[in-house]
Amino acid sequence: MSMSSPFPFQLNCSLFHRFSTLKSTLFSSSIKVPLPRDVQLFPLRLDVSKTAKNTCLKLLDAFVDSMFQFVHQPLLPSQSNFAPVDELKEVVVVTQIEGNVPDDFSEGVYIRNGPNPLFGGLRSAVSVFGTSNEIWVEGEGMVHALYFDKASDEIGSWSVYYTNRYVETETLKIEKQRNKPLFLPAIEGNSAAIISAYLLNMLRFGKVNKYLSNTNVFEHGGKFYSIAEHHIPQEIDILTLKTLGNWDVNGSWNRPFTSHSKRAPNTGELVIIGVDGTKPFLELGVISADGKRLIHKVDLKLNRCTLCHDLGVTERYNVIMDFPLTLDVQRLVRGGPLIKYNREEYARIGIMPRYGDGESIRWFDVQPYCIFHILNCFEDNHDEVVVWGCKALDSIIPGPDMGLNKHHWFSTRFKHPYINDQHSSTNGEEAEGSLFSRCHEWRLNMKTGEVKETYLSGFQFSMDFPIINGLFTGLKNRFGYTQILHSQASSISGMAKYGGLAKLYFEELHQNCNLGDNQFEEIIKVEYHKFDKNTFCTGAAFVPKTGADEDDGWIITFVHNEDTNISKAYIIDTKNFSSEPVAKITLPSRVPYGFHGAFMPITLPKLKHQLPENECL
Repeated sequence: MSMSSPFPFQLNCSLFHRFSTLKSTLFSSSIKVPLPRDVQLFPLRLDVSKTAKNTCLKLLDAFVDSMFQFVHQPLLPSQSNFAPVDELKEVVVVTQIEGNVPDDFSEGVYIRNGPNPLFGGLRSAVSVFGTSNEIWVEGEGMVHALYFDKASDEIGSWSVYYTNRYVETETLKIEKQRNKPLFLPAIEGNSAAIISAYLLNMLRFGKVNKYLSNTNVFEHGGKFYSIAEHHIPQEIDILTLKTLGNWDVNGSWNRPFTSHSKRAPNTGELVIIGVDGTKPFLELGVISADGKRLIHKVDLKLNRCTLCHDLGVTERYNVIMDFPLTLDVQRLVRGGPLIKYNREEYARIGIMPRYGDGESIRWFDVQPYCIFHILNCFEDNHDEVVVWGCKALDSIIPGPDMGLNKHHWFSTRFKHPYINDQHSSTNGEEAEGSLFSRCHEWRLNMKTGEVKETYLSGFQFSMDFPIINGLFTGLKNRFGYTQILHSQASSISGMAKYGGLAKLYFEELHQNCNLGDNQFEEIIKVEYHKFDKNTFCTGAAFVPKTGADEDDGWIITFVHNEDTNISKAYIIDTKNFSSEPVAKITLPSRVPYGFHGAFMPITLPKLKHQLPENECL
């Protein structure tokens, strides 16, 4: 789905003041919850002995067990590949390959993250306070890895291995010990149900929500991480996929960490942002190229909690997307939704110097939009900053208001948008097609303050999950790639399915382009790679060919055929983009749909030693 974990935030503990009445009805006055100003994880402290503390926690558990009922949310047949799979842990040799892994393909690992619900993600909690719900997005993170080992210099001598593993966050360990769901859903549902879930989760575990780590994977300073933006990254062993622990940049970063950090051109520094439910709503950090030091941290002075899923970088600037998808605790307390997208509110893009402060940001007002993923940003003609991203008219998060049919709500918005003679947007109250996402360009003039906006892609396909050749991050590039939504299949299932890929030629105009009326037609040239019927992909990544042109390389992605229930990995030659994949690798396990993938060029000296003898080639 074109979204990430739906709660990239932490809530400051001072919110307990708002719930004091509810708290006093449930618990002894001897329990005192600390209220530090800025806490992400803290132990529960009680003004009583250890024995009394354990007794109180047991009473809390008993209260939750008696008052809250977990109700399973079954998947529809059209949603079958969103269901979880078993954890393998061991590496398995892959032998069934149609075509050939290119001889000049990179040795390394293709790894993709995504939800694999175990104790959460497909449940609701029902109580006297109302109902709060989980969604598939909130499933525990599982990474799926496909290793490419160049056994020798001989042509066609590749060895391929596959494995998967849960990202073992602190909260997953807690629930594994009890072997049952413990955390109450605290994002979507009735206001009273969310507030009670928030309070009880904090009292029992010191955390509002589970740490899922299910959205992205990245490398920095020679180490590898799994991430979802409501928590800090977890370091993983890239060979065993074992979780090694939290990465807080040597104790200097104490808030959530974006799912889409960006490596700055030239310096190799990592630029990050972190969203919080109370002020400061958004902070930006710059981490040294070796990953050992936080060399810059600043409050961006936002006056609302915007759920920024992505950020951009150029050679000199950081790019901040402030759009009207917000998290508002005051709104929740008043009985409204915790997370809401309001297209009537303002949208703007901020450009700040790499090491600037909140006062140094130059804000540009733009048309209201919803954007989760930036394709690239760069400086053009010295005075302009260009931002390319995937823009929709509505947000896939948080979904419908309570009382509305969730499947109908998503199905309607995934439909291909109705286009009349004047404009395209939505179709009456049903907002038909409002999740349709198109490649969009913002040109921001740093000298004059002028903003120029235009769509680059038309209405043939909805595009999201953009990728580029990573060597061009923050620099002017000529090519980009996206997954393309299969509108009909997504509408039927009520969940996003991607039936192909697109290659964008930013410096070539579409052959039928009319620059005077670009609302519907594609402005730039777009080439498509479509999959077979009922075959859908996730986690596409670009693998560059060493020393070659920007667009010379391969796209690798996991695909699943819903008719055969078989998952494969496709390797597609980007110079022959519409042609059949050069290799189709049949996997030993079904790979559920997920989020972002990456290719990590590494040598694999230890991998063969992890295999049982009878599995080695």
